[in-house]
Amino acid sequence: MERPGTAAGRLLPVAGLAELPMRPDQPGRARELAVRQAMTRTLEVDLADPVITRVERLAAGPDPVAVADEWRALTYGELAAEARRLAALLERAGVGPGDVVGVGGRRCATVVAAFLAIELLGALYVPADAGWPAARVRDVLVQAGALALLDTGADERSPALLEGAAAAGCPVLRAAEAAGCEPWTGAPRLHSLDQPRYVLFTSGSTGRPKGAVVEHRGMLNHLWAKIVDLEMTAADVLAQTAPLGFDISVWQMLCPLLLGGRVEVIGDEVGHDPVALARVVDERAITIVELVPTMVRHLLDDLAGAPEGSLGGLRWMIATGEELPTELARRWLEAVPHARLLNAYGPTECSDDVTHHTITRADLDLLRLPIGTPIVNADLYVLRREDDGTWAACEMGEVGELFVGGICVGRGYLGDHDRTRDAFFRDPIGGVPGGRLYKTGDAVKLLPTGTLQYLGRVDRQVKISGVRMELGEIEAVLQRHPAVGAVAVVVHEFTPQG
Repeated sequence: MERPGTAAGRLLPVAGLAELPMRPDQPGRARELAVRQAMTRTLEVDLADPVITRVERLAAGPDPVAVADEWRALTYGELAAEARRLAALLERAGVGPGDVVGVGGRRCATVVAAFLAIELLGALYVPADAGWPAARVRDVLVQAGALALLDTGADERSPALLEGAAAAGCPVLRAAEAAGCEPWTGAPRLHSLDQPRYVLFTSGSTGRPKGAVVEHRGMLNHLWAKIVDLEMTAADVLAQTAPLGFDISVWQMLCPLLLGGRVEVIGDEVGHDPVALARVVDERAITIVELVPTMVRHLLDDLAGAPEGSLGGLRWMIATGEELPTELARRWLEAVPHARLLNAYGPTECSDDVTHHTITRADLDLLRLPIGTPIVNADLYVLRREDDGTWAACEMGEVGELFVGGICVGRGYLGDHDRTRDAFFRDPIGGVPGGRLYKTGDAVKLLPTGTLQYLGRVDRQVKISGVRMELGEIEAVLQRHPAVGAVAVVVHEFTPQG
């Protein structure tokens, strides 16, 4: 029985989700096409253990460095001990299974320990970025129903975090206080694989942020998907560059911990300076970096003045968060040919990325790059809306809307049943009891190469003089010109003066 007011108690039950309207023959047809076109991918991965269990298991061995920031480095044993002290601090404040805990402050090793502490208690992590204004902090903490905000700052404390927490009526705990706590000694409170693990707030069209709830199995599956597709080992060092409020920050701070690898936390001062970032990648032997394409462009612009051999140890550059222009991919392959370039796509509502595509030179002949094929245990369906309001499967080359199924699909929006019903549906296609589909709102088509191509938001299609146009397509053409750094196309309605 969930305690009243806990996050789990405010989730829309799967049985309460809407049905996706499809004609009787279409679910089978959609599944048949997805299987034939390799838009489903099944692989058994270890979802049983929480991340903290893997960390403590690895601490029993040689105990290498697990996470480092600009101030300190923690071995696996030290990270596990800090997580258990923080768990004791949180439990003393009344945090239990199903409760939401805000975590705020700069990116640092303490944030990683805080996530593991919250995992130990069976609670939910919700980040509150130190760069947010106080009103945003307040809105997120109120909507999440956070029981407390854990301030991970050591010396400097964010006034916006403190002001936002006070406005939300949310008590603030200082992570530094955990130093005087005896480590929490219980077993990790993982009751089921569909247990909510974290809430991340995304922008809403109404101006009110939406809290996407991700389950334990969805999060773990995404971590293993990255390990499988990037061929990660204990030798890898992953840069944690994303703001805490950005969904990719979760895999960046956890994925290496499943293997005995290392997380290198990169602060904003370095992360926003391409020259400094390249230097730190070399100095800290970082092998995997993930950036938005805009930052990849700045990095390439500044590499011309960098020392010879810069980024020499880099194995992967992952582009995410924005569409990756073809010309930018061409520049990367020419400038840093030894580091593979991965195009990643996915919504926060589906535990982060749902497709991966390693860019090849053959892709450079395309107007728009593929976003790829499904990650492990994800099902992708391209559906079109018929005139009668039902959804039907698209053939190869047809433009439709992307729907995501599989264990990666989250639980919906916390405390927002209306918006949950608009985007999450009971899955009539996959045939798994309790399965869910997420309606992405993204227009895609399947290419003859067996990969998906992203075409923009479904609501960006416009008609001009009766002719349908995709604004994203126009942007892609303009982006190919070497003199164009960034582009946005909008429709301006011109009324002639009479």
